[in-house]
Amino acid sequence: MTETATHTPAPPRRPLRQLLAASVGNAVEWYDWYAYTFLATHIARQVFPAGASNSMVPLLSTFAVFAVGFFMRPVGGLLMGAIADRRGRRTALTATILLMGGSSLLVALTPTYMSVGVLSPAVLVTARLLQGLSVGGEFAASTTFLVESAGPGRRGLFSSFQYVSTSIGQLAASGLAALLVTALPEDAMNTWGWRAPFLLGAVLSLAGFWIRRGAEETLTTDPAQAAPRPGLFDALRHHPRASLLIGGITAGGTLAYYTWTSYLPTYAELETGMAKEDALLAGTLSLAFFTLLQPLGGLLSDRFGRKPSLLFFGLGFAVLAVPLLHALDGSFLTLLLVQCAGMVLLTGFTSISAAVNAEVFPARVRAAGIGFPYSLTVALFGGTAPYIGTLLQDLDVPGLFAWYVAALCLCSSAVYLRLPESARKPLDR
Repeated sequence: MTETATHTPAPPRRPLRQLLAASVGNAVEWYDWYAYTFLATHIARQVFPAGASNSMVPLLSTFAVFAVGFFMRPVGGLLMGAIADRRGRRTALTATILLMGGSSLLVALTPTYMSVGVLSPAVLVTARLLQGLSVGGEFAASTTFLVESAGPGRRGLFSSFQYVSTSIGQLAASGLAALLVTALPEDAMNTWGWRAPFLLGAVLSLAGFWIRRGAEETLTTDPAQAAPRPGLFDALRHHPRASLLIGGITAGGTLAYYTWTSYLPTYAELETGMAKEDALLAGTLSLAFFTLLQPLGGLLSDRFGRKPSLLFFGLGFAVLAVPLLHALDGSFLTLLLVQCAGMVLLTGFTSISAAVNAEVFPARVRAAGIGFPYSLTVALFGGTAPYIGTLLQDLDVPGLFAWYVAALCLCSSAVYLRLPESARKPLDR
């Protein structure tokens, strides 16, 4: 799966510090990203007024909702991945968190449509473009950094903290948004309350930057075998099979992840008429459960291998996605059980996604090699999951969505079957 390593120095001497640097920064990144999602309705009232007469406003609004969220992530994965491969993982990680902090501050300071007109949505779209760039680059750099920081037999465990920190960021954004909505009057929430989480995010980004500045670089090269720095498209040009492999590994996983962690509460509302507050509470509890499962999934993969974990996820969803989604009956307990059951299966993928991806590419092009195909696959399958589910609901065939999830997970399972086991192989450095 990777080129034979001729120079394999020891992993960093302070692995726990490395783990903290990657995890804290990643949590801050995803806190900033998800804060927009949870506060979107309040932002829209100030930036995209329903009665605006300027025809550019709905166009910009559509662009902000659909394109900004996922279009820039593959670009960020490619650009920041190339920086990580050329200048070092730590350089890319500090760049992504500063970019996220700056874009979060820009969201917080976005003027209202009433004060500056169409410039208001233009500023917000720019901020979201930068956030998308940052998030795409974050996965490429932090995935590589985490796995390269792990000691022998611990790559799966370290890999699991990618989704531990992502989920913590999501829960923090959700919790703060809920607290503000509960504590502030509607007028205050619509005028200044929605800005507070983004100001906090900018401050937290500075703290994450400080932590990451003290991390140890994991990109190591042998001076006797120094090679020219990789070009922007070297990973795609020289490792096309590995790039396609990343897509096959990720497709089913990203669809199942976005379905179970983001779309399932909405699906339950549309399909069964479940109350929104009950659906969101079930989603929050299951996400906390999911966060606790990740290290266990990583440890099990270090002990028993990557393939059993991946097949547990892929074949599990291929067989159970349809009965699980069809089991929803409008009750809180049923939704919670369905979500938690899916989270157990999903852990087989999420807990080791970073390790599996890193083990596919050689160190020289690892970050860019992971970043672009992974983010593109997420955009194509993960980002479109809510849209496809809602479209099938509108076409009065909602049951097809479960079969779509099962079919794509089955396709990824075929890829997993052909993967050579890599858990005990030394990582190319």
